Amino acid sequence: MENLLKIKQRWEECPVRKTAKIIEGKWTTLVVRELISGKKRYSEIARALVKISPKVLTQRLRFLEERRMITRTVYPTIPLTTEYELTELGQDFKIVLEAMADFGQKLK
Repeated sequence: MENLLKIKQRWEECPVRKTAKIIEGKWTTLVVRELISGKKRYSEIARALVKISPKVLTQRLRFLEERRMITRTVYPTIPLTTEYELTELGQDFKIVLEAMADFGQKLK
């Protein structure tokens, strides 16, 4: 908490704002959560997040890839196989998700 109080940076440089930009969108954190256990195909992520539409899942995956949170690997199989995996930066985000889970437990 003391660290948060010391942050007196300009809006663009604020680390809390930068993190909030990563988790924007209803499904972003849940997509990251699904990838914590390792590489997954699009269909595996879609199956785990049953209420997400294909359009939104595609948007969230692209969003996370643009922000260097995940990598997308396409294998030259027939049909093409695409796998998604957390980058090192994405793995570092695990502590944020754990803090969110701890906070969510308190909301019971």
